[in-house]
Amino acid sequence: MGFVALLLLGGGALAALVLLRADRALWTLLAAALCLGGAGYAWQGAPGLAAAPARARAEMTPIEPEEIALRDSLLGRYTADTAYLVAADAMTRSGNDSAAARVVLGGLSKMPRSFILWTWAGVTLAADADDQLSPPALLAFRQATRLAPDHPAPAYYLGMTYLKAGQLPQARACWVRAIRLSAPGTDYRRELVRRLLVLDRFIAASGAAR
Repeated sequence: MGFVALLLLGGGALAALVLLRADRALWTLLAAALCLGGAGYAWQGAPGLAAAPARARAEMTPIEPEEIALRDSLLGRYTADTAYLVAADAMTRSGNDSAAARVVLGGLSKMPRSFILWTWAGVTLAADADDQLSPPALLAFRQATRLAPDHPAPAYYLGMTYLKAGQLPQARACWVRAIRLSAPGTDYRRELVRRLLVLDRFIAASGAAR
């Protein structure tokens, strides 16, 4: 049917040119256009496919370089665990939070005692729940804390999840714990302290505005 419609369209266009006594140059232009359209249809046309509504493209979600740098400082970078985090980042950037969570959970099936992967499972599962601390996300953070009770990363990222959910007091309590667990003099501790100060100012300003 597609080629029949193309022939009918071409015939109608030629008839219109004859009736309008168009210049011969237009005939050549029309013939070239029809040939190009026919070639494109023969290459990519699929008239037998059922119609389907257009799908919206997933929104790209950028990840701030500062966040990657802090994570690298907290968790390292060139390890088997963090390779899954990098893969999850690619899914997050494409706007597919569910795929990001599946990547991390796939890593956990191979390294079930990785506190790094449990921490990031909490991050990605919360993101997939519209930045809410869902029961699976909370369970992941608790498991990360159980495996590494003296590491600041689970507390920090749990606090970040509370922050995104708008639960500021809970976020602050987690960040205070993360700073207490951080090694003195490290770059990541200084960054955590800076972020806590910013959060305190925001909480104070929010209280003053009420």
